[in-house]
Amino acid sequence: MTAVTSGIPAQTRTEPTGQPVLRLHDAGVRVGGRTLWSGVQLSIGAGEFTAVLGPNGVGKSTLIKAVLGLQPLAEGEIRVLGQAPGQAGRRVGYLPQRRNFDASLRIRGTDIVAMGLDGDRWGVPLPLPERFSPRRRAARARIEEVIELVGATKYAHRPIGQCSGGEQQRLLIAQALVRRPEILLLDEPLDSLDLPNQAAVAALIGRICRVEGVSVIMVAHDVNPILGYLDRVVYLAEGGAATGTPQEVITSETLTRLYGTPIEVLRTSDGRLVVVGQPEAPARHSDRHAPASAEEADRAAG
Repeated sequence: MTAVTSGIPAQTRTEPTGQPVLRLHDAGVRVGGRTLWSGVQLSIGAGEFTAVLGPNGVGKSTLIKAVLGLQPLAEGEIRVLGQAPGQAGRRVGYLPQRRNFDASLRIRGTDIVAMGLDGDRWGVPLPLPERFSPRRRAARARIEEVIELVGATKYAHRPIGQCSGGEQQRLLIAQALVRRPEILLLDEPLDSLDLPNQAAVAALIGRICRVEGVSVIMVAHDVNPILGYLDRVVYLAEGGAATGTPQEVITSETLTRLYGTPIEVLRTSDGRLVVVGQPEAPARHSDRHAPASAEEADRAAG
């Protein structure tokens, strides 16, 4: 469903078939007495790729925290795999905003991935040979499987500090996948990556949706690297939200209604989106890019 709140008309679309893995009904969050967003209507099916977009400070990461049960709702309801937020346990994988590893860190990539299986336990496992522990053999097989899935086999035994930013991100995604989650929450996974690595990691996430059947909800500053893989979009702004397919939401009409000010969405010859108007919309953001002027957008569109 495409729904635009804060007095903006709603449009309809076909809901995903089967029981939704994630559902928000009239959901809203207030922080420090300020409403970040409200009236959010969203239903995500198995294996769907959803992006959470919007300018800085509108509560994109807060939405992820609400799904995890770390941020209470001020209104409405969230159901995660049919349960209240925070109750689904291992069925939800989470990759927070990327942290940089020190170049001197010697822990191997395989160990980083393994922490996704047992990093929440206290103590060190007894050094028993794997042949005496079927559970340990199964864990090792799963770690190798998920490392291969993300394309990290060649460097997984390298110290994590010696891996590139893109290689580190693949290993962290493997860590989030190792418990076979049904939902994968990603907070800015393309942050600080160069354009080739953004494209590669975006393609990887899209493939995980298709091959593994994992539902991905991803916070993003720039929609362009993931645009071709998206099933739906949640766009947050001005305390409201627009939800639906990218074709429904990322349009001049929808964003103008959402912001209450003229916004123009242009498509360049290579298919990238350029959004013109203030406040900025999903393709450009002031903390990373200069504001797009009409002249700059004309050049890009040409």
